[in-house]
Amino acid sequence: MEEFEKKLTIRDDGDGDGDGDGDAVMEAEEEEAKKVSTVELLREFLGIQQRRAEAYAKLRTGFAHYMESSSSSSAESAYQKLCSDVTQEFNDCSRQVLHMESLFLGPDYGRLDLAHLLRAVQTHEKQKLNLTATLQLLKKAGRPSERLVSHENCRFENPMEHQCVHLHEITEAAGTEEAEANAQYDNDLKEAIRGVQDSVTAINEHLEEVRYEIAALESD
Repeated sequence: MEEFEKKLTIRDDGDGDGDGDGDAVMEAEEEEAKKVSTVELLREFLGIQQRRAEAYAKLRTGFAHYMESSSSSSAESAYQKLCSDVTQEFNDCSRQVLHMESLFLGPDYGRLDLAHLLRAVQTHEKQKLNLTATLQLLKKAGRPSERLVSHENCRFENPMEHQCVHLHEITEAAGTEEAEANAQYDNDLKEAIRGVQDSVTAINEHLEEVRYEIAALESD
């Protein structure tokens, strides 16, 4: 009887060890599944960034066509529709990235570092978009001294002659004011261009971090 109880006790201990091994295997499988899922999310994020790049390419091409068309009414309409479509695309991309960020912050992933990385990209993307809009508005307006004027308020004596309300005596003060306006325009244009370039550099650096993370997870 005692020998049987001893064997039973040993068998129970053995079963316990088996359960421990099973738990360890399950934990390892869950960890591996989490790695795979993380890689998939990061690859999906890179795909979203590609969509953003393609949207910017469409926006640049559309704006170039708009500027070449002398800003006709049809070109203005096409450009406004393009801006609306691109804005919708960017909004959709942002929603998806925000969802990924929330997943990385959650208990299933617990990757605060990756959530912060995606948030940093989002911030720079927003800055880039705002500065791109500013840049295009400046280019549409043109330098103050080179802007076309409308003569709709002028008085026409006959079809060939009119009294232009835009004519004014050229003075030193007027010349200084125009020069200052041109200088301010040039400065605003340079700041917008530099801001876009800085945002692009920062985004590319963060995307490189994402690629490194994918490589590290796949090599484990």
